[in-house]
Amino acid sequence: MAANGNDNGPDVLLKPFYQRASEAEERLARLEAVLSSKNGERDASEKELSSIIKDFQTKVEFAQHELMAEREKASKEIQKLKTEIAKLQYRTTHLIRALKEADSKLEDY
Repeated sequence: MAANGNDNGPDVLLKPFYQRASEAEERLARLEAVLSSKNGERDASEKELSSIIKDFQTKVEFAQHELMAEREKASKEIQKLKTEIAKLQYRTTHLIRALKEADSKLEDY
């Protein structure tokens, strides 16, 4: 009977292990394929998100530059208006003084 057991040999005994190893390799290959396809989708969506973020950053930088230009323009305009107001106040002060002097001269006559 021992001879019958040896007739089967080590290949027959290891056949189930080889079969399970082969099945495990196939499952691993399928899992790797699924994972790589998900990574591909993730990479594509990450690239899309990265592109959107860069686009927003560019727009924000452009808007900031526009804002700074508008602030400088507004600051210059405010300075012009302050100067104009000061001139007008000076004129108003002198006109009021001249009117008061004219009124007092008229009262004296």
